[in-house]
Amino acid sequence: MVKYFCSSTDIRSTWDHVVSAFWQRYPNPFSTHVLTEDVVYREVTADHRLLSRRLLMKTNRLPRWAERLFPAGMSRSVYIIEDSIVDPVNKSLTTYTWNLNHTTLMSVEERCVFQGSVEHPATTQLKREAWISSSIYGFSKPIQVQTDPNTILEYKTCFLRQLPCEYLKVPHVSRSSYLC
Repeated sequence: MVKYFCSSTDIRSTWDHVVSAFWQRYPNPFSTHVLTEDVVYREVTADHRLLSRRLLMKTNRLPRWAERLFPAGMSRSVYIIEDSIVDPVNKSLTTYTWNLNHTTLMSVEERCVFQGSVEHPATTQLKREAWISSSIYGFSKPIQVQTDPNTILEYKTCFLRQLPCEYLKVPHVSRSSYLC
């Protein structure tokens, strides 16, 4: 079963600042779970878009209920591919991320679009979509419980902590408004 989440928020910072902060996310004290970050591919296209592919290695402490699913010797590290497209003409940054390993336990795919606001140039709009699935019978309920959209939004925007706090406006919304 696939769980789909979506959220939108306004970031009170210019698109240029948001994109600059995006490239400076790691290392930082709020993301100690990110162990490595490597650029695999980078190209500037004829229409001036920057295409990038990065390989990230992350580790997270598992919830107690999930620890018994992992054999003792199994790696806790997760390899993640992040593709990004920066379009400076249209002021958009689109990212696609997905995990390469542990996909039987859980597969997570995410798309984020950071779009400069035409009406409010000092604001960047962020739209996130995530698809989370597991092929383990009965695992979809724990995925739903553990995947709080407010936590996901905070996690994704943690790199913006490099900007002054007053620039980030995270709306208080109920969980149900994030489920699409």
